[in-house]
Amino acid sequence: MILSPKYYLRKWLMYEPESSVHSMLSDFDRIMFEIRPCDILLLEGRSRISNVIRMVTQSPWTHACVYIGRLHDINNPLLRKRVKESYACSPDEQLIIESILGEGTVVKPASTYKKEHIRICRPNALSREDSQAVISFVIGRLGIDYDIRHVLDLARFLMPWGILPRKWRSTLFHKHPGKPTQQICSSMLAEAFMSVNYPILPIIKHTKSRKLKFLQRNHRLFTPSDFDYSPFFEIIKYPIVELKQQSIYKNLPWVDE
Repeated sequence: MILSPKYYLRKWLMYEPESSVHSMLSDFDRIMFEIRPCDILLLEGRSRISNVIRMVTQSPWTHACVYIGRLHDINNPLLRKRVKESYACSPDEQLIIESILGEGTVVKPASTYKKEHIRICRPNALSREDSQAVISFVIGRLGIDYDIRHVLDLARFLMPWGILPRKWRSTLFHKHPGKPTQQICSSMLAEAFMSVNYPILPIIKHTKSRKLKFLQRNHRLFTPSDFDYSPFFEIIKYPIVELKQQSIYKNLPWVDE
């Protein structure tokens, strides 16, 4: 069997150094207790593709996924069936949907990221009906492949257009008719929220009558850090040690190493 160059590129980009140190900054059990369906989870990846995204976005957040809850949190029985076909989960298992290189758009247990540094971005004003619509949207994208070209286009987009040959320039603004066949994590999530007109980082203008006018940005330009930066998402952190009492930080078990 002859493997394609794309296979080797994907394998190289997904490589994580064995010396990677897992973060203990987040209290995962508390996060799983407090999390709600449609919360966005931001993560710091350690693979080579994560380093590319970190360089492009100038942010530590290199991956985003959406929490869809447990099976009983999904109202539509057909969507519940689709999730179970994608991942053989128990009824009480807490689930996420993500688009990841080498796997595409998949359902996974939230415990996959138990040892990671996690930040929750919560769309507080999102209605129950629209929350189900967002979950329906991402379930509908299960099985779609991850778009490496999209990540490379984001990198090229930040470079001066004049110095690049036309054939190398970004295709982020090209129209893609029909159903999508490839995507990345942040663009899929941005499109899901935009489908119910929930704002992430809209362009806001004043009309001549001094009224506000909201314009949606191109969903293909969104990165994980945009959910962190958005004023319409509440940022929630549950550190491994909470500093609620005054001066408690002075008693932390610091060492000299």
